[in-house]
Amino acid sequence: MKGAIYGDIIGSRFEFDRGPWSKEFELFTNKCSFTDDSVMSVAVAEALMNAGIDGDEAKVTSECVKAMQKWGRLYPNAGYGGRFRYWLIEKSPKPYNSWGNGSAMRVSPVGWAYDSLERTMEVAGWTAEVTHNHPEGIKGARCTAAVMFLARSGKSKEEIKEYVISTFGYDLSTTVAEYSANHRHDESCMDTLPKALVAFFEGVSYEDVIRNAISMGGDTDTIAAIAGAMADAMYGIPEWIESEGDKYVGGDLAQVLGKFADFIKK
Repeated sequence: MKGAIYGDIIGSRFEFDRGPWSKEFELFTNKCSFTDDSVMSVAVAEALMNAGIDGDEAKVTSECVKAMQKWGRLYPNAGYGGRFRYWLIEKSPKPYNSWGNGSAMRVSPVGWAYDSLERTMEVAGWTAEVTHNHPEGIKGARCTAAVMFLARSGKSKEEIKEYVISTFGYDLSTTVAEYSANHRHDESCMDTLPKALVAFFEGVSYEDVIRNAISMGGDTDTIAAIAGAMADAMYGIPEWIESEGDKYVGGDLAQVLGKFADFIKK
């Protein structure tokens, strides 16, 4: 889960296609900050803990709505999309058929929480459906969580890539370099997931995956959050990145991260 949050923090200053379109950049600067990607990831983590490891669909979705509205209101200026901003303050919020990448950027806690691929995919879909109930929004969340589960289960990148292509149908033929040369900002799952997946598959370490993700430009914080979640599950996070990244995470967010780490160890 921290893999997604550090990716968000590192990519935050380049969001909206502000560069660097290169793998050569300083990871952490005083211009970095966490964004809605991190806030909503924490919200999903809290929801999963409140629902319990065996929570059914009604319990998980109910807790997701409560936690997402709670944390969204605590951090109202974290950079939410327009429709989601209204969803956060509605008394009876309903899904709005979004295919945006928000469903995938917040799903990383699911990738760590469960002991089967089937359960991981099921719950990932539930966390998406409270807002992003469009098939592409659900697919993006399920794919992200599935890659994480397979990576932490010891599957090779070749096996994971074959599974992603056969199960989700994403086109992974474009390279990181080609995306960098044709950078553009796009917040859809259809654009973001292939980019995050290619960054992950081409990378050789957590740091390298993050650099790949950000070098493509566009919605850098979210691409790096999704790719970073996958890379964390495959490689782990270097201590120095964790030490630096934690400096940008607020105390209340860090408290949930600590509780969730204990939750997934049980």
